[in-house]
Amino acid sequence: MFDLHTLDDLSLLAESVELECKLAQGADGKGELPKDFWPTYSAMANNHGGVVLLGVREKPQGVFSIAGLDNPTKVRTDLFNTLNNASKVSVNLLDDAHVNEAVVDGRTILIVQIPAATRKQKPVFLNGQPLGNTYRRQHEGDRRCDDETVKRMLAEQLEDSRDNRILNHFGVKDVDIESLHAYRNAFASHRPDHPWGQVDDLEFLRLTHAWRESRETGEQGLTIAGLLMFGTWTSISEALPLYFLDYQEQPADTSQTRWLDRVVPDGSWSGNLFDFYRRVIRKLTADLKVPFVLKGDTRVDDTPIHQALREALVNTLIHADYSDRASVLVIKSPAGFVFRNPGLMRVAPALALEGGASDCRNRTLHQLFLLINLGERAGSGLPKIRSGWEVNGHSLSLTDSIEPFDQTRLEMLWANKESMAAKHINEAVSPKTPGKTPGKTPERILELIAQNAHASIPELALALDKSESAIERAIRKLKTEGRLHRIGSAKGGYWEIKV
Repeated sequence: MFDLHTLDDLSLLAESVELECKLAQGADGKGELPKDFWPTYSAMANNHGGVVLLGVREKPQGVFSIAGLDNPTKVRTDLFNTLNNASKVSVNLLDDAHVNEAVVDGRTILIVQIPAATRKQKPVFLNGQPLGNTYRRQHEGDRRCDDETVKRMLAEQLEDSRDNRILNHFGVKDVDIESLHAYRNAFASHRPDHPWGQVDDLEFLRLTHAWRESRETGEQGLTIAGLLMFGTWTSISEALPLYFLDYQEQPADTSQTRWLDRVVPDGSWSGNLFDFYRRVIRKLTADLKVPFVLKGDTRVDDTPIHQALREALVNTLIHADYSDRASVLVIKSPAGFVFRNPGLMRVAPALALEGGASDCRNRTLHQLFLLINLGERAGSGLPKIRSGWEVNGHSLSLTDSIEPFDQTRLEMLWANKESMAAKHINEAVSPKTPGKTPGKTPERILELIAQNAHASIPELALALDKSESAIERAIRKLKTEGRLHRIGSAKGGYWEIKV
């Protein structure tokens, strides 16, 4: 439970969680659950969760005032009565522990903590109909989801694996044979005595579930996984119109030159996932330093960094939602690497990094990579990436966001947090102004955020040699002045500077 006693406590809370305030006074002024609570409930449940304060008035520029509730018990009862009415709300995520009273400046308010819904619970919708009644949290408001977003949520709920569906009328003619044979060569190299090495191409596709026949309907053909892994660009884009792969090698300064090298489906190669992996992994690891290490009499050229980059690339491809609007994007730059895939995380990022919890979106693709010794078993991929990257002090972050489209972003930077902080200090603090300059803290924060829109309050505090509470006060000032805006949640969002 949050420890709220004063208006200052409320201001601090606004900087650390998704927060919405509802006056909740009702017609008689004694307290009533407002109708606009429910879109907020849906929106927060369909995102990362959040907190609603009932009995609090939020004025412009984020200033709070307490109205209080004369009858909080009635409001609480109305809340749970509606939550347990399936015709009003699709799922009840709350229990007694999620709804608590607090006394702030002598007045009682209700604190409603809304957890994030699981994949199987989404979409959380209202009035018995998901289309038109599903919301998500965006720009500190409750936005009604378009039909395509709701349909993707429903598909995520119903389909544990999104890539095993048979594509009607897609067959061997849609396969790039050179890609398939290159894959089979890799398979034979890793599994020389495997019986699948002796079968023809169609049987090999069937055995690996790249081709499937439905027992119920007799329908047969390539699966989504088979087309993605081995298909031609024209066939893939016909089945999945939003599919796009993009690798960019970027310079330190992109103002003059956006990229130095790029790989996209352009008709000169197959455009499928297997060939994209083969082309990109060589570029990612081309100039990595390899220490002189012997295993017996043989030099070991494979380092934890190589392994982390391989796993990160495979992880991006097998967890992507290829029906969504963002592209697969891999960036190499002097600062490090970025791996972005369309679709939100199915497991909370922090939990995924710890390991043991896995919910792979494309399980057939995962198996196809495993068959050629690429990728890790369920629940161990991200921890391996993390350990391989951080073993030498490099920094890693994993976030997901719905803006501008649903996407997951893995950043792997060469610098560790301490050296990054030192760099920011050197860049942001004038050498003519040694020591602390309290009056200029807001300006320095804006300078750092301009360099890194995902900077957290602890990172800003470290970079500026300030306490976190000092950073929070400065950020409140900037938001009140309309110069800084938070987009998305505290964990997965980013800052936007208003000019």
